Amino acid sequence: MERISWHQYFMAQSHLLALRSTCQRLMVGATIVRDKRIIAGGYNGSVSGGVHCIDDGCYVIDGHCVRTIHAEMNAILQCAKFGASTEGAEIYVTHFPCLNCCKAIIQSGIKTVYYATDYKNHPYAVDLFKESGVHVEKVALERDFIQLKQN
Repeated sequence: MERISWHQYFMAQSHLLALRSTCQRLMVGATIVRDKRIIAGGYNGSVSGGVHCIDDGCYVIDGHCVRTIHAEMNAILQCAKFGASTEGAEIYVTHFPCLNCCKAIIQSGIKTVYYATDYKNHPYAVDLFKESGVHVEKVALERDFIQLKQN
């Protein structure tokens, strides 16, 4: 049996986290990794204790749901909350980060972004990643590795 690669392992974790998303428009998951260890995970959803899109519908302004916090932001905030440094870390995301998440990733000191799916890849986000020295790489999820066996 072939062993799952690190990229596939962490990307599968991000896809698993996306299943917890409470926004119906797009389910996104993010996993922050340092030294091949998961230090945080996040998915897009409402603030703790708040109303969720799945319960009350999306709150859309200018084409964006403002009710949710993005997966990348939730993962970065989890690191801040529990004192885990993101300096030099990697982040695995199910979709290409939006412009605001791009800026948060850069500011947090994350040095590598792995994403599975292109999604409205903003040209300025691409430029910012490049200018700040953040390596960005597309790593598609190989679904063969995550098939669950049923008894």
